[in-house]
Amino acid sequence: MWALLVLIGAAAVSAHLQDLAFDGQKVFRVIPQNDEQVAIINSLASNIEVDFWQPDSVTLVRPKMQVDFRVEADISFEVEDLLKESGMEYSVLIDNLQAAVDAQFDSKVRTTGHSYEKYNNWETIAAWTADIAAQNPDLVSRSVIGETYEGRPMYILKMGKSGPNKKAIFMDCGFHAREWISPAFCQWFVKEAVETYGKDTVMTTLLDSLDFYVLPVVNIDGYVYTWSNDRMWRKTRSKNAGTRCIGTDPNRNFNAGWCTLGASKSPCDSTYCGSAPESEKETKALADFIREHLSTIKAYLTIHSYSQLLLFPYSYTYKLPSNYKELNSIASAAAKQLASLYNTKYTYGPGATTIYPAAGGSDDWAYDEGIKYSFTFELRDTGRYGFILPESQIKPTCEETLLAVKYIANYVLEHLY
Repeated sequence: MWALLVLIGAAAVSAHLQDLAFDGQKVFRVIPQNDEQVAIINSLASNIEVDFWQPDSVTLVRPKMQVDFRVEADISFEVEDLLKESGMEYSVLIDNLQAAVDAQFDSKVRTTGHSYEKYNNWETIAAWTADIAAQNPDLVSRSVIGETYEGRPMYILKMGKSGPNKKAIFMDCGFHAREWISPAFCQWFVKEAVETYGKDTVMTTLLDSLDFYVLPVVNIDGYVYTWSNDRMWRKTRSKNAGTRCIGTDPNRNFNAGWCTLGASKSPCDSTYCGSAPESEKETKALADFIREHLSTIKAYLTIHSYSQLLLFPYSYTYKLPSNYKELNSIASAAAKQLASLYNTKYTYGPGATTIYPAAGGSDDWAYDEGIKYSFTFELRDTGRYGFILPESQIKPTCEETLLAVKYIANYVLEHLY
């Protein structure tokens, strides 16, 4: 078996000389049963470049855990042989990643412009933020909260009827560049708000009584890069001193147990925590905005994918938050609302115990800043498509998620503090 690993390592070097097409790349799911099988996955990851989809780092792999990872085409058969030989339980989730990437764009909507049922590139989203504000001046306004490492403006939409002393809910999407369904939800939420205001009683009450700050894409540079260069890119695009490895994981870059559990100090890793908390311009802009509006922001919602989870603090410690019972009951009821439409099952609970420990996340940071209703959504699916959810699933995913978000927002409105 170890001879196989050496062979795999040698093959991996040549893989780098090719372009970034995903032809023949496979996504495996394995369930290691014991420490010995965990060690095999660890040694595999140290010999070749393995892109971990779930969990997002090899250091988090534990016995009996479902592990999804992607490997290069020219070593996929050797990897499969190794898994067979080890007796590890495994399946091939995606047999040819390029085919799955191409199949993402299966929307029947024929438009060159913006569509809520298609994945939109950054230029289209940026133009949309201007349009939606211009078309709905009584409900939506757009401002810039900062700029990205590569100099792109970070647009935020403020939604709600103007009124005195309004409390607010902050929602962001697109932390991790490859999670395309996430920005799609932020756009959908804004659309629903403006289209159903005055018709849907819950939405009307929410917008009359609260403001919503919606940041459609946090990691804009990374998102642009997934359209132009590498669909599987996750991090920001900032340069790191002393290495050719690019980017920081923006959701490991907050000052909440920073760089302790489930985050890496190596700039080449996908969970790199950055050189310091808020070292990334994007995370600093987001944190600064929330700090400036701390007296009004009463809930924080951050949208990721995939896994179908509704998480709340903490992820950087196994300690439970002081209002654990309340957060758990909100999550339970929100998950029930979500499932009421298409029967999509969500698991809920504190991050560290529900999935795995991860320090430096925005939800934990917001909670520690005093925002007591702080939630992370991991949208569809559970791995059949993973990060490359087809466009045909945008509408159902957004419709069901909206029910959960409206439930949480309404709860917050009834429990203002």
